[in-house]
Amino acid sequence: MSTVIYHNPRCSKSRATLAILEERGIEPQVIAYLKTPPSKTELRQVLEQLGLTPPDIIRFNEQVAKQAGLTPNDERSENEWLELMVANPILIERPIVIRDGQARIGRPPESVLEIL
Repeated sequence: MSTVIYHNPRCSKSRATLAILEERGIEPQVIAYLKTPPSKTELRQVLEQLGLTPPDIIRFNEQVAKQAGLTPNDERSENEWLELMVANPILIERPIVIRDGQARIGRPPESVLEIL
């Protein structure tokens, strides 16, 4: 089984989620998404696996979001949201774990246990 984690090593929730995986003997493919942002196609696939829409995984409290005046009620197209996330990956909620076609956001970190 293949497992992927979109990871930010500076985030305590992301580190805790990675630790949960490792404690269970899972060696995930770690994607440092701030250095290697996902493409729009990859984000679409992740959103489908999460069963969410782009605003559902936006970190609206990030400085970038505040400076851009982003709110959950913005009437942007899916494509516009995806372009924002690709250009500013710090906006993407983390961590995201994907396993066997299912995905979960590790907030709280234990939520990823649902797909392990």
